[in-house]
Amino acid sequence: MALASADSVLSSLDQRLVAALQCDGRVTAERAAQVLGVSAATVRRRLQVFGVDGAVRVVISPVARPRGGGSAGALFLRIRVLRGKLDTIVAALVAREDIPFVDVTTSGDEIFAVARTEPGSRDPLVFRQLPSTQAVTSLESATILHVFRLTSEWRHQVLSASERAALSPARPASGAAASDPSGPYGVDTDPLEHCLLDALATDARLGAAALAASTGHPESTVRRRLAQLAAQGRLVTQVLVEPRRLGLPIEAKLLLHVTPDHLAATGQALADHPAVHGAFATSGPSNLHAAAYFPDVTALYGFLSHDLAGLGISHIETAIVGRTAKRTPALGPAVPAEVSSPTRRRAG
Repeated sequence: MALASADSVLSSLDQRLVAALQCDGRVTAERAAQVLGVSAATVRRRLQVFGVDGAVRVVISPVARPRGGGSAGALFLRIRVLRGKLDTIVAALVAREDIPFVDVTTSGDEIFAVARTEPGSRDPLVFRQLPSTQAVTSLESATILHVFRLTSEWRHQVLSASERAALSPARPASGAAASDPSGPYGVDTDPLEHCLLDALATDARLGAAALAASTGHPESTVRRRLAQLAAQGRLVTQVLVEPRRLGLPIEAKLLLHVTPDHLAATGQALADHPAVHGAFATSGPSNLHAAAYFPDVTALYGFLSHDLAGLGISHIETAIVGRTAKRTPALGPAVPAEVSSPTRRRAG
């Protein structure tokens, strides 16, 4: 079957299917078809195309903290470099495992990145390596203090409220999910759960039979544990798709200064805005960072001139992303994760 260009905008149906997967990354083809008003065969066919060309992927989104908590250790980096040295610095950052996100702005000499680090530490990258690099002309870093909105929570606005409600899983009962995260997925995981989550990391739509085959656990055990994880709200998925494929080619990074008495309300207002896919309170003179998608610069101007009015913002810098150099996990066809066979006795 013919594959669309990597830069082409997805059809209306495909965009609605992406939005359905954002509501529930493991939604069945039958349920998605019922809500979207198409046949299950059509949904299965479109999902197959997504998997072949890598345009849309569903992955497990690690939950690093309870809602509203601070980051487990992350810095926003704003790096300016000598013109002509941009690609060299970008390549060096992309190669680092502690750098999950790298964006290049349209200015041609500016990089935005996120670095994982220990809170309060003198990170070698920030304190020694980047400052000593002659190609780097300036470096700003800001610690994430509070999360208002994560990219995994952003929803493409092409479904009605009733459609989103019909597709969204029931919320876990109060106290069902762990509140003291310590494992790699934000909760304590036993060997079976850890094995399943690792197997789902690059393809969160794997069924129980495939998971049983790859992990070596009985299918009945896998089904039971998947149902338990879902009921606890621990199968958190994220849809990976280039925003330009959704008709949103403009991504803006926003660095705002907000008076302390407006910080919480303004951060929440940004989180609630349909264009915003990330909003964080941070250290530094720009105490609120946000990122948003727009169909064009006219919509961006309307957001800046109208939607942000009255929110207590005293200063704002806007940078437009020209190129996304790294996203972890990356877009593209899923690469099956190698899953080690469990060494402990398996429950039947």
